[in-house]
Amino acid sequence: MELYESLFIIRASVSDQETTALIEKMKAVAEKTGAQFIKSENWGKKKLAYEVKRERKGTYVYFYFRAPNITVGELERSYRLEDSIIKFLTVHLKKELVPPRPREALSEEFAGGRI
Repeated sequence: MELYESLFIIRASVSDQETTALIEKMKAVAEKTGAQFIKSENWGKKKLAYEVKRERKGTYVYFYFRAPNITVGELERSYRLEDSIIKFLTVHLKKELVPPRPREALSEEFAGGRI
């Protein structure tokens, strides 16, 4: 099983309840094909950098998961069929994400010089 990141944007006009239901629906599609979710986050409503399908705002949703190759095709197919999703991107990761180190740890490491 491979590591993937997926980000999709839901229309801002969609209610919070519908957004939650849509997220669960997309997770179910991925899990049905064998995906194991490591992280799933709703980043909330944000202004888009440019207009997408006549929308200026959208709700960003982030998935980080481990899955077989077939999962990506099924998930992206579901994204395309869902009218509420205006944009999406799925990326194959070569290795696991490492959380960033705290600033204090960096300061101690470079205590003698400039950063």
